[in-house]
Amino acid sequence: MSNTQVVHGIASPVWRRRVRRRLTDDRASLGALLLAPAILFIVLLVGVPFTLAIVYSMTDVTVGSHTLRFVGLTNFARLLDSPDFWHAVRNTLVLTLLTQLIVVVLANVLALALAQDFRGKWLVRLLILLPWVAPISLGTIGWLWMFDPIYSVLNWVLRAIGWLAPGERYIWLGDPYLAMASIIAVNVWRLLPLAGVIILAGLGGIPKEILEAAAIDGAGPVRRAIFIIMPLMLPITLVAALFGIVFSVSDLIVVFVLTRGGPFNSTQVLASWAYFTGIDGGDLGGGAAIALFLFPVLVAVAALLLRFARRAEVV
Repeated sequence: MSNTQVVHGIASPVWRRRVRRRLTDDRASLGALLLAPAILFIVLLVGVPFTLAIVYSMTDVTVGSHTLRFVGLTNFARLLDSPDFWHAVRNTLVLTLLTQLIVVVLANVLALALAQDFRGKWLVRLLILLPWVAPISLGTIGWLWMFDPIYSVLNWVLRAIGWLAPGERYIWLGDPYLAMASIIAVNVWRLLPLAGVIILAGLGGIPKEILEAAAIDGAGPVRRAIFIIMPLMLPITLVAALFGIVFSVSDLIVVFVLTRGGPFNSTQVLASWAYFTGIDGGDLGGGAAIALFLFPVLVAVAALLLRFARRAEVV
């Protein structure tokens, strides 16, 4: 660079103009510049913790320890011999599958209802979105009050309609089966708005000509929903289910607030068991191994659902 281009070690205006021109004219350079903050955010928020989890899962690190000792796959082998771990795996699968089955069915019904024109639709959409936009911890605390064995509004309603005798009540969070059903209900309440909005957005992409042609041919609302709308919405439904599966497997707030894994660890899931092992129990290596156990399964499920979604797309 000549003396006319550099003054006291500072680049000349000509060089700065070249850089600005390159960024504004070169779409690849501009795109990389705009994506850099997002990539940095993902690396710091996801990449660094994920890398630490992999490292910790292969060491004997504990809370407060200053040294790490490599132990290989010992933490994973110890998990395979733990009945509590396999119980958490079973609970995670049951919670995820039942939640998504209910959510997918209700989300399709909800989306079809919201797609109709009626007075106050904007208010109904706002109320439906509240469970998703509200902090899940606050919402779960509200459910904790509703599941209270003494002051439960659910028991009061059941007694009012004659389902329960006077003085009779359900111990919602004290019975293993009722506790798991309660957790599933709260997860459905939380995830239904997201799935409903995703499917509702997909409904807007269905050509009206297809529905009008089916109506002219004599197909009623039920036949149009079953034979036209649902097949066309299958890719969007699978994407909504994928989001729900990821949230269900990775969430620990609902279990932590409602039951803390009780009674007698009957509602422990992998996320809560990893927390209680790694944080409460101090075994960071074991907790990291639990948290990573289903990662390959989630990757396989995501790839499988996305592949089915691509095959189900109507060209």
